[in-house]
Amino acid sequence: MPLPNRHLTSVLLRREGELFLFDCGEGTQVALRRLNLSWKKISVIFVSHTHADHVTGIPGLLMLSSQVDRDDPLYIIGPPKIAEYVEYSRRVLDMYINYEIVVKEIRDPGVVWEGDDFYVRCFPLRHTKPCLGYALEELARPGEFHPERAQALGVPRGPLWSRLQRGETVQAADGREVRPDEVLGPARSGRKFSFVTDSLAFPEISREVAGSDLFVCEGMFESALAEDAHGKKHMTAEEAAIVAATAGHVRKMALIHFSPRYTEHDLKQLLREARQIFPDTVLAKDRTVFPIEYVD
Repeated sequence: MPLPNRHLTSVLLRREGELFLFDCGEGTQVALRRLNLSWKKISVIFVSHTHADHVTGIPGLLMLSSQVDRDDPLYIIGPPKIAEYVEYSRRVLDMYINYEIVVKEIRDPGVVWEGDDFYVRCFPLRHTKPCLGYALEELARPGEFHPERAQALGVPRGPLWSRLQRGETVQAADGREVRPDEVLGPARSGRKFSFVTDSLAFPEISREVAGSDLFVCEGMFESALAEDAHGKKHMTAEEAAIVAATAGHVRKMALIHFSPRYTEHDLKQLLREARQIFPDTVLAKDRTVFPIEYVD
C-alpha cells in the first residue's frame, strides 16, 4: 500500500551515467522527478515478480518515455508473466510508444545482462509466485599504473601507457616487449550491488549476495510478527540481517519494503533488531541516496 510519504518498491542504480531500475512500483515517476533524474537514460528495468506493488509504475514510465524522444531500446527483464503484463497494458491503455521495448522472461538463474566490465545475474527467491533476486557485479579492475616502472623499462609517455593500462603488451624503445604486469600493481576489485525483496530467508541468498558493497533487502516485519511474515512468504528485518551477516563481506545493508502498519517512528524497531545482528544496516526511505565507493 503506498503511503503519503512512502511510495512502493523501486530502486534506481546509477553506474557510469547509465541507469538501471529494480522494480517499478506505484509512484516511481514521482520519485524520479523529485530527484531530477532522467528516465530517458534507464537502460533496463529488472522486475522481481509480478505482484502489483512492484510493477504498477511500469505503464506510466513506458508512456512517459515516449515524450522525451527516446532513441535506445528499453529492456524489461523479469519472471514469467512480465511480457503478458507489459503487452496487455500497452493494448488496453492504447499506449503511444515510439521506441523499441524488449521484454525478456527469465526461467533459469544466471547472467541476464552484460556490459563491457560488469554483468547482472538473477537467482530464485521463495515467494507466493515466481520471484527473482538480482546482483550487479563489476569485473576486477586493472591494478594501479606505475609510470616510473614504464619509464625504467623504456616505454615513453603517451599512447603506449594507455595500452598497458588496458592490459595490452607493448614494445619498448629498444624493441623488447613490456607486459602489463610489469608496470601495474595487483588487480583491484570492482563493486557489487544486490537486490532481494519478497522472499522467505534461506541460505542460498547469502551465497548470492556475498561481497556486496550495498545489499538492498526487504525487512517487512519485526521479529514478533515472524509467523505473519512467513505465512505471507516474507522475511523479518532480523532475518534479513542474518542473511547479510552470514553472506560475508557485505559492507552495508539497506532495508526496504516495510509493512504499511509501521509508521516512520515504528520503523526504528526494525532497524534496532537488524543492527543487533548486522550493525551496518540502514533504513532505505524514499529518495535516499547511497554512494557505492570502490574499496581499493
